[in-house]
Amino acid sequence: MRTITSLIALTGLATAANAQVNITEWMYSGGFGEFVEFTNTSNAPVDMTGWSYDDDSRLPGGFDLSGAGTLQPGESFVICEETAADFITVWGLAGVTVLGEYTNNLGRNDEINLFDNGANLIDRLTYGDENFPGSIRAQNFSGNPLPGYEGANDVTGWVLSANGDTYGSWTNSFGDVGNPGVFVPAPASAALLGLGALIARRRR
Repeated sequence: MRTITSLIALTGLATAANAQVNITEWMYSGGFGEFVEFTNTSNAPVDMTGWSYDDDSRLPGGFDLSGAGTLQPGESFVICEETAADFITVWGLAGVTVLGEYTNNLGRNDEINLFDNGANLIDRLTYGDENFPGSIRAQNFSGNPLPGYEGANDVTGWVLSANGDTYGSWTNSFGDVGNPGVFVPAPASAALLGLGALIARRRR
């Protein structure tokens, strides 16, 4: 009996250890402000209680992410500088968790840092078209990672959104283009093109 209990405990630990949340989209400046999207890219739920975000100050606890609750596998949530209600309205979202009014705002050359409830760095994206010539400038168009670049901290593997792309991007009422709230991990397959259409229907 003790052996079975130990195996169950070890299995639970493995599941927790494999849980992963990544930065999956960002816009540092837009007609309607900025936002960052985080996604549970693992196959296990992740409780976001005590997790936090910060910019290049790199301070755990900068902006509390507890309000995201428990993220199911594949689920995303968004943080923004505007109020959550206004962001949802402008982007036409439904069923997406948005945490608004963060004050550690992003600049043209900056960092996005994600910390867990133990203040451990989980993911970081260091970006800036001036600091990394040839990389994207996510102004008015959000940045999305190419397959395999989630969690790699390599902005050269990110591309700009385009209206109707395989990430399911659309244009908001201020003219910004992005796909906040639903992450499409590997565009260019027929199945994901179908998912993009589903996202668009869900948004409407």
